[in-house]
Amino acid sequence: MPDAPRRDTRGIVDADGLFSRVRFRRHAPAEALRPYLEHYWLIDWDLPEPYASHVVPHPSVNVVFRSDAGPGGSGEVAGVAPELFGTKLEGRGRVCGVQFRPGGFRPFAPEHPVAEWTGRRLPLHEVFPRAADAAEPILAPDDEHARVAALDAFLLGLSPVPDPRADLAMGLVDRIREDRSIRRVAAFADAQGLSVRALQRLFTAYVGVGPKWVILRYRIHEALERAESASDVDWADLAAELGYADQAHLVRDFTATVGVPPTAYGAR
Repeated sequence: MPDAPRRDTRGIVDADGLFSRVRFRRHAPAEALRPYLEHYWLIDWDLPEPYASHVVPHPSVNVVFRSDAGPGGSGEVAGVAPELFGTKLEGRGRVCGVQFRPGGFRPFAPEHPVAEWTGRRLPLHEVFPRAADAAEPILAPDDEHARVAALDAFLLGLSPVPDPRADLAMGLVDRIREDRSIRRVAAFADAQGLSVRALQRLFTAYVGVGPKWVILRYRIHEALERAESASDVDWADLAAELGYADQAHLVRDFTATVGVPPTAYGAR
């Protein structure tokens, strides 16, 4: 369980371009929510011209409240996005988001496997029928700490149900994220005392995507951040470091996920 919000930019395409146009902050949730959440993320903007933001999503469910979606704003549940996600920011607006830990959303909606939400964005009331009017009190305050407090109140009001299987799924994803030596699903399952099928079922029910997808996605996140932060990445060395058979396999996965080859992305 993280002690504080992440400070990296992993997953954000052209992070410098985004941060030069918007105010982006992360906040830690209330203590009781930290077993389930990565962090809250807040964005405010006032743009003279539209800007398209793109993200290579984490294996996380998000709940997103937007002020620019009609009177009082709107809320939605965004399942794990299998592909590059893009959104258009224009005019003046505000977003308050909740990023759940991979595996951490299921205790809030225990009746449904998390794979049911994968690739989908649903109005908040379709997942949480009693939360139809949650957006306005979260988005309205100008003070961002008041917005964080409103997010805490909203999520605590959903009364998450403790679930040892969710704890197991969160712990396994954390290991994949932190340990670059985890490269093969079969070896990882065996190390955890699970069959491959049991591991896949757990991830489907609690994470929303399979363990192989998670392993590959965290590799691409690291490659993307390296391309953002360094001007002369040795892609062959990075491919070996991330466990790819060769540079060509890294280039293929990066290009398929981000839309351009890594060298072209780094040359921006």
